[in-house]
Amino acid sequence: MRTLLSGTAYLSRAALRRGPGRIADFDRAVLRRISRWPHGNHDAFFRNLSSSATKGKLWFAVAGGLASVPGKPRRAAVHGLLALGVASAVTNLGFKTLLPRTRPLPEHLPVFRFVHPQPTSSSMPSGHSASAVAFTLGVSFVHPALGALLAPVAAGVAYSRVHTGAHWPSDVVFGSAIGAGAALLTRRWWPERPEQPEQLSTSETLPKIDDGAGLAIVVNPKGGSYAPETADLLQQAFPQAYLRETDEDEDVTAVVEETAARPGTQALGVWGGDGTVGTAAAAAVEHGLPLLVLPGGTLNHFARDVGITTLADAVAAAETGRGIRTDLARVTAGRGLNGMDEIRESAMLNTASVGVYPNLVRRRERLQGTLGKPLAGLIAGLRTFAVSSPTTLLIDGVRHRIWILYLGRGRYYPRDLAPLARPVMDDGVLDVRMVTADEPFARLRLLWGVLTGTAGSSKVTHLREAVRLTIEALDAPLVIAVDGEPLPGVRTAEFSVRPGHLRVYSPGPLAGDHP
Repeated sequence: MRTLLSGTAYLSRAALRRGPGRIADFDRAVLRRISRWPHGNHDAFFRNLSSSATKGKLWFAVAGGLASVPGKPRRAAVHGLLALGVASAVTNLGFKTLLPRTRPLPEHLPVFRFVHPQPTSSSMPSGHSASAVAFTLGVSFVHPALGALLAPVAAGVAYSRVHTGAHWPSDVVFGSAIGAGAALLTRRWWPERPEQPEQLSTSETLPKIDDGAGLAIVVNPKGGSYAPETADLLQQAFPQAYLRETDEDEDVTAVVEETAARPGTQALGVWGGDGTVGTAAAAAVEHGLPLLVLPGGTLNHFARDVGITTLADAVAAAETGRGIRTDLARVTAGRGLNGMDEIRESAMLNTASVGVYPNLVRRRERLQGTLGKPLAGLIAGLRTFAVSSPTTLLIDGVRHRIWILYLGRGRYYPRDLAPLARPVMDDGVLDVRMVTADEPFARLRLLWGVLTGTAGSSKVTHLREAVRLTIEALDAPLVIAVDGEPLPGVRTAEFSVRPGHLRVYSPGPLAGDHP
């Protein structure tokens, strides 16, 4: 902002030194032409339009309307107000002090057109014009169609300041330039989000399961949506399937392994949360079986990503033998004093995280029912990062102080702190996102990013991709959340991707499906 202020001030002073007479001649010539226009309804229109934009009232009202619509309109409103705030501060606190100038006199325009009362601040530059252009361009960077709709309004506001005698034409030109500069400056703080690619899958022909013959299903009653009739519904959908429910005190991993090893099993089915599905996926790969994910349990992110959202979807996929290949990630965690006393291996279908990310998600989920997801995410982020302390880790041998280490099995979108969708299931990468405390004023940078919605492009946020990643705790042991399941006491961990290892039933065809 300081650079924008000083640079523009220098240019303005230089221009005034080179040709103040030419600027004054231009201003008076334009005002003379406007003064010859006959009195009409347009005078009241421009007077009211100018008044509505005083102190940004018009733009705040527009922003309020846009903010009521989730998604791009809401983000556009916030970006527009951010640009407006910068332009207003630069204009009113900077240039109006540096460049004092007398406003047009009543003799330059007819009395019926002249604004009353006339502002007393410096005429150079026009704050109304700066705010109008800044807000409109800020909106257009996020939502071009809305920016195009607002452009005539912004132009009308800028012109109204000349029509009503509040400013010289050169004031409006200069103010508009400041508004454009402020919007371009804030664009660096609010970069465009990359477009999410279309859903893409590698198709796979799997054994056809008629009436459940050859299908062995593991049901974990600890899943969040389990009901007494769950087993009956599954048996009705797959009459000839083998169905095994886990007991309260049974080891789910052992039950899954036992079920997958049953003679005659052609496909392994699983009903449960993402953690149970991950266990079944590892067993399916080990025994060379395709996996049928049944929608149930707590979250079911993986079932959604492969296109199975209802029991009917699962039945259709099994009967037709349609499927896809997906990647499978592997987590090797070391526990004990030196990280070698106990080694635990597990599959990762979706995500893993270290740090405050689970707390952030829990706070957001508690609030989003009443506030909506964007506002809930904002409040949860501010609360979480304001009170949390970073964790010190070695990540691939490099020391970092982190608030969040987030790993996705595959690229997630959008590319910020709120990943929601994974359109490609076999891209062969880990999506690595770190929020670090290594940089100066890291907490303030992060809170600003959360507040403005630009945390994904902040200096404290680091996004990259990898096929393997190692971490080591330097202080206390870690709690790693893998597919929503907490793994405490971890000293070391290694994450790796096994491309295309898992065959899974999918009703398809998914968009972009290819053999």
